Amino acid sequence: MVKGQKVVCINDTFSSFIRALYKQLPVKGNTYTIREVFLGREKIVKGGESATVGLLLTELTNPPDPFHQGQQELGFTSERFAPMEELPPEEASAETGELAGAGAEKHQGGFWSN
Repeated sequence: MVKGQKVVCINDTFSSFIRALYKQLPVKGNTYTIREVFLGREKIVKGGESATVGLLLTELTNPPDPFHQGQQELGFTSERFAPMEELPPEEASAETGELAGAGAEKHQGGFWSN
C-alpha cells in the first residue's frame, strides 16, 4: 500500500475503547485514499513492542495518539483495508514512463498487482 492509493475497508469492528478514542472511524465497504503510511505499534492500549503497517486516510482525521511520544495522529492498521486495483496517478505514470524502446506501446499497466 502506498500514499495516494485507494483502499476499501474490510473490517470496521472496533472496541468501545477505540470508539471513544477516535473521532472518525472507517466503515466497511467504503473507499478511502491513503494519506500516509507509517510503522505503528501492534496494540495501542498496551503500547506494544511489535510493529505493524499503519495508515492515515485522507477522508478521516483523528486526534493525536496519547501513547506516542511524537503525538502522531491515531491511524489504522493496514489489515483493515484491501487495496483497490488502481495505482495512484503518480505511480501509474511513473510505471508507464519507465518503459522505453521496443514493446513499450504494448504495455497495459496502471494496475496494482499483488
